[in-house]
Amino acid sequence: MLAEMLPVLMFVCLVLFIFSGLPVAAVLGGVSLVFAGIGLALGEIRFAHLPLLVNRIFSGIISNSVMVAVPMFVVMGTLMEKSGIAEDLLDGLQTLLRRVPGGLAVAVTMMGTILAASTGIIGASVAMLTLLALPMMLRSGYAPSLATGTIAASGTLGILIPPSIMLVIMGDLLTVSVGKLFMAALFPGLMLSAFYLIYIISASALRPNLAPRTNEPLTREERRELIGKLAAGLVPPALLIGLVLGSILGGFATPTEASGVGALGALALALFRRRLNLSGLHDVLNRSLNTVAMIFFIFVGATAFSYLFRRFGGEHLVLSLADASSMGPWGVLAALLLLIFVLGFFFDWIEITLIILPIFAPIVSHLDFGGHVGQGDAVYWFAILVAINLQTSFLTPPFGFALFYLKGTARSLVSLQQIYRGIIPFVLLQLLALAVVVMWPDVAMWLPNQMFD
Repeated sequence: MLAEMLPVLMFVCLVLFIFSGLPVAAVLGGVSLVFAGIGLALGEIRFAHLPLLVNRIFSGIISNSVMVAVPMFVVMGTLMEKSGIAEDLLDGLQTLLRRVPGGLAVAVTMMGTILAASTGIIGASVAMLTLLALPMMLRSGYAPSLATGTIAASGTLGILIPPSIMLVIMGDLLTVSVGKLFMAALFPGLMLSAFYLIYIISASALRPNLAPRTNEPLTREERRELIGKLAAGLVPPALLIGLVLGSILGGFATPTEASGVGALGALALALFRRRLNLSGLHDVLNRSLNTVAMIFFIFVGATAFSYLFRRFGGEHLVLSLADASSMGPWGVLAALLLLIFVLGFFFDWIEITLIILPIFAPIVSHLDFGGHVGQGDAVYWFAILVAINLQTSFLTPPFGFALFYLKGTARSLVSLQQIYRGIIPFVLLQLLALAVVVMWPDVAMWLPNQMFD
């Protein structure tokens, strides 16, 4: 009986130790080692299985060419932050939109969308937007809740809009095309950005005290300056986005190769703008190395955990529980998405993705949704639903990382309570986007089916 309960005990121990505050990678590896010893003692695994675990880590992570995209996209994002493009872009957008209700918040959202397609690093995007926009918004009389909510939500769009590191990892975990996954995430990501814009403009128009605006027209000199600022802020990231996504869509490069193109383009851009010296390059490489090391350390622990969980029969246990439930396919899907949403209150997207996705994806691929989504599209559709769901993990307290990035950068400008109040409408908008993609799968699947079929 103990042997049959090993998968359940593994999962329970993992959750308990993660809540202890220990590093997630160490918890994953430690729980795996302890239960490997228990499995050996009970005869559930043999010593011959342990080298297979090492081989799984080596072939799945170290020698996996898809994983090369992760450090390349991290370097690209860090270089984009160094290049200083965001300053010119925000200045131009806020001047252009100053007569629009909530114009500065709209400019921040548009800039967050552009940065998402250029960098995809949430911490860098949120910190950058906070430094550039928050003092300006507060000086302009914006309500702290609207200002902080806009910055936190816009800064997290990079987790969904390609090129996203999370989508690269998902594609590898699910053994599906990363390029197709990128295309499936594009429309939902832009739709979510549009939801943010509609909410900001509507709320600012209905409640002018949230976001004061000016009715003064632009002078001729301001119009001339505006063209230069927009060109300096929009053209470079547009070129970089075109290099990365255009090379994938045109079939000239795989996502892995495109990540190298993006990193090289970001380096050239930073050098062209004279924002990078040897000291700055050292800082970029050091920060990128720390980020990549953290991600891959978690990869190793999660691979070990997933291997032993399956070896102990965990996947079959989960599938049998899903089959035995009377919820039906839609009930099972709702339960899975609800569980991921709740886990997002406590864990980072990396832990949830690497632990939960390999367990839940086989369940969804076996469910029959009665033609609602094509059988070959079900895995991609589910991955996008999980990606939208996981975006809420950056905004939901108590452990919403975007909230901590914002508070740590803003310091005493705003309180944590103001930040918490500000993100509530944006979390609801994320759930609305999730519901739209659940009801109409073609929002996600139309573009990839046109491009890849």
